[in-house]
Amino acid sequence: MTPGQIMAMEIQRVADQEGVSRAAAGLFVRLAQQAVAERGRFVVALAGGSTPRDVYRRLATSPLRERVPWEKIEFFWGDERPVPADHADSNYRMAWESFLSSVPVAAEQIHRMHGERADLEEAASEYEREIGEVFGVPTHSEPPSFDLILLGMGADGHTASLFPGSGALSVVDRWVVESSGPESGRRLTLTLPVLNRARCVCFLVSGRAKAKTLAAVIEGPRAPERLPSQAVAPSEGRLVWIFDRAAAAHLVHRTTV
Repeated sequence: MTPGQIMAMEIQRVADQEGVSRAAAGLFVRLAQQAVAERGRFVVALAGGSTPRDVYRRLATSPLRERVPWEKIEFFWGDERPVPADHADSNYRMAWESFLSSVPVAAEQIHRMHGERADLEEAASEYEREIGEVFGVPTHSEPPSFDLILLGMGADGHTASLFPGSGALSVVDRWVVESSGPESGRRLTLTLPVLNRARCVCFLVSGRAKAKTLAAVIEGPRAPERLPSQAVAPSEGRLVWIFDRAAAAHLVHRTTV
C-alpha cells in the first residue's frame, strides 16, 4: 500500500459515537439473521471497550433485541486481560453486564477466555480446543471462519491484543496465544490467521484521540509491525470500518460508501 492509497474495505463514516454503535448493532443483526438462515447459527467474537459496550446495550433493547436469534449464537472473545471474570477490567464482565445477562442465551453459548490463569499458554490451548469443538474441526487445521469478529483500534494501532512489535503478530500456526504490550501486561488474543479467516471483521473507532492513527492505518504506507490493525485483511470475507467524524479528522480522501 502506497501513501494516500485507501485499502480495499467497506467504510462507514457517521456523525458520532452513537452513530457508530447504531451502525455496528445493525450490522450485527443483519449478519446474525443471514448466518442463521444459511448455516443454522451465528458465531461471533466480541471486543472490549466503550464503543462495543454501547453496541451491546443497543442489541439488548427494543427494537433490535426482538430481531436477534439469540438461541442460535455462539459468543467468543477476541482478547482478554489477565483478570478474573468479575474484575472491572474484564472484557467478559463488560459484555455480560452490557447484554449477555439480560438476553435469552444459555451458559453453553458463552465461551469465555480464562485470562486469569497463571499459565496463559495452557489457557490459550484450552481456548483453541473450545473453538475447535464448537466448529467441529481439529486445532491443527486451518482456522475456522467466524461469522463476525468485532475489533477496536488503540491509539498505538493495536487491535485485539496484537500490539506493535509483538511476537504474536508473526504467529501462523496458532489460533490463540499469549501476547503483551509495553503498557498492557500479559493477555490472551486471537491471532491474525483467525482474524483473517472471518466472514466479516468490523472495526469500531470513535474519537479524535485516534484520528492520526486511523489516517495512518487506512491511508498511510503499509507497516503492520508498527500498526497491527493494518495486518487485518480477511482473505475471503468483508473488512468493515465504522468510525465517527472526530476519528476521521485526519483522513484526506473520500471515506464514505
